[in-house]
Amino acid sequence: MGESVLREKLKLLPDSPGVYIMLDGEGTVIYVGKARVLKNRVRQYFHSTEKPVKVRAMVEQIADFSYVVTPTEVDALALENNLIKKYKPKYNILLKDDKTYPYIKVHTKEEFPRVSVTRKVKKDGRYFGPFMGGVNCKDLIDICAKVYNIRTCAVAVGEKAKKPCLDYHLHRCLAPCAHACTKEDYAKQVEKAISFLSGNYEEAEELLKEKMERFAEEEQFELALDYRDKIASLKKLGLKRITSMPRDVDADIWALSSNGLYACVSVLVTRRGIMQGSRCFPLEEGAGEREEAFTSFLTQYYQNHELPHELVVGEEMDDELFRLYAFRKTGKNLAIVRPKSGIKKELLDMAVRNAAEYLEKSISSIEHKNDMTMNACERLKTLLRLRRYPKRMECYDISDISGVDKVGSMVVFTDGEADKYEYRRFRVKTVEGANDFASLQEVLRRRLQKLGTGEEERFARPDLVVIDGGKGQLSAVKEVFVELGAADIDLIALAKQEEEVYTLFSDDPVRIERRDYALRTLQRIRDEAHRFAVTYFRNLHSKRNLSSVLEEIGGVGPKKRAALLEKFGTIDKIMRAGEEELASTPGIGPALAAAVKKFFEDL
Repeated sequence: MGESVLREKLKLLPDSPGVYIMLDGEGTVIYVGKARVLKNRVRQYFHSTEKPVKVRAMVEQIADFSYVVTPTEVDALALENNLIKKYKPKYNILLKDDKTYPYIKVHTKEEFPRVSVTRKVKKDGRYFGPFMGGVNCKDLIDICAKVYNIRTCAVAVGEKAKKPCLDYHLHRCLAPCAHACTKEDYAKQVEKAISFLSGNYEEAEELLKEKMERFAEEEQFELALDYRDKIASLKKLGLKRITSMPRDVDADIWALSSNGLYACVSVLVTRRGIMQGSRCFPLEEGAGEREEAFTSFLTQYYQNHELPHELVVGEEMDDELFRLYAFRKTGKNLAIVRPKSGIKKELLDMAVRNAAEYLEKSISSIEHKNDMTMNACERLKTLLRLRRYPKRMECYDISDISGVDKVGSMVVFTDGEADKYEYRRFRVKTVEGANDFASLQEVLRRRLQKLGTGEEERFARPDLVVIDGGKGQLSAVKEVFVELGAADIDLIALAKQEEEVYTLFSDDPVRIERRDYALRTLQRIRDEAHRFAVTYFRNLHSKRNLSSVLEEIGGVGPKKRAALLEKFGTIDKIMRAGEEELASTPGIGPALAAAVKKFFEDL
């Protein structure tokens, strides 16, 4: 799109809140932002004012933009978060590590509440956590059972009494399912358990000590040691208590450190006055303003994590906007504070130091990661004469034994990193016998038929398709691309023996140096596709009769199959066995053991 057309589009921008989407010359989304007034915010990028390095680099690539008007700015914030998650734009700060942490849930909606571990927080009970290390939440559940006799199973409690289980006889449950206690007595124990999980450990520690000493006197030393370990866990939690922090305060303390190119965000998590743990997130600096980027990061983070009662921050952000977002998400008023003194200021200073130290130590690893991912993708575009930057790469592989249980795998790398949520498996349905070419054609046909349909939302159009194979596999798959009108998608094949790359623009393969990160990226996606296909194949194959699988190994007759079955029992154990272990099986010598081992390695 020419500059004159862009200027005309800028004139048409509305005075409304919304989300703007920047696109490069290939139509790839490179940045997503939200705005209180779209007209003012988007025009800023095209003013001839001094801009940070990242912003200048992004603006130079803008070939077009689009926008979505929203009713309010908080709607724009939520939409921005969803679009960043969908497109993973190059110039946005991205939270790629969305690891969640375990919580302890008390199922208060049930007549006889139980306790369990969960990683999803809903509005259907009391939650305690997150537990970020140091103390295993399962230990605390065990204490709830041993000290307060709260049930940990999901057995329904009905009018008809059930037979009490072992937990009742071990004094770990009051057995409401067996009608061994009243609802009132059980409710009292639940209240004590909730008090314990809220941080009041003194009573539980005393009761554990009493039981430990009793078991020691009775010379039941294993039980005594178990109770000693539980007491030690409670002491660990006690040491994490912040004495000057009110026990009713749940707060996340946030800090950001940046050197202009790379950034690190650090969080300290406190619940009920107890330090639950800390995390650092290394990031590549985005193209947005620091305040905007920080708000966007928090929105991405709290998409998968519980919002506390309070955020302690040192960074500038749009407090009112984020409070509205939090209220819409939880129905509760969120406090955002910037302390000048006191314990919260000390914790904020600790978070700032954590972020700065982590960034200093992580710069080389961040740069190495960029070389292995986005920089490698840029190299691939140049070396293989690709039509566009391969943001979404898909790789396909086929796995079978003599045409039995044929399966295909599709793995996806986004910006050079494995995107495991996008992986797919295929069971080959129409191909008879061992025919990798036809199997690849079937898998790619089923995949490409989703393009241009309603399913393309879930199966986005790839920029580059990689086939595990050589020139023959590439030619076979090309036929399907032409047949389905997908010839605009770049297609290559990576031959394993010489690690040569076959393309459609030349009969001669492209040879990339072994040490080049571009080749390593292709090797990683190829090996991942192979691993994924073999895992699926083995799962299917293991469901077949074990004896019939062994029949496919030359030289392994009925007696030898029976001997292997008797010694190992399952196909997985035979697969994992070494040659010496296999050779020690009656009737299986070293030569046959080597043949069996190779058979399974070739799967």
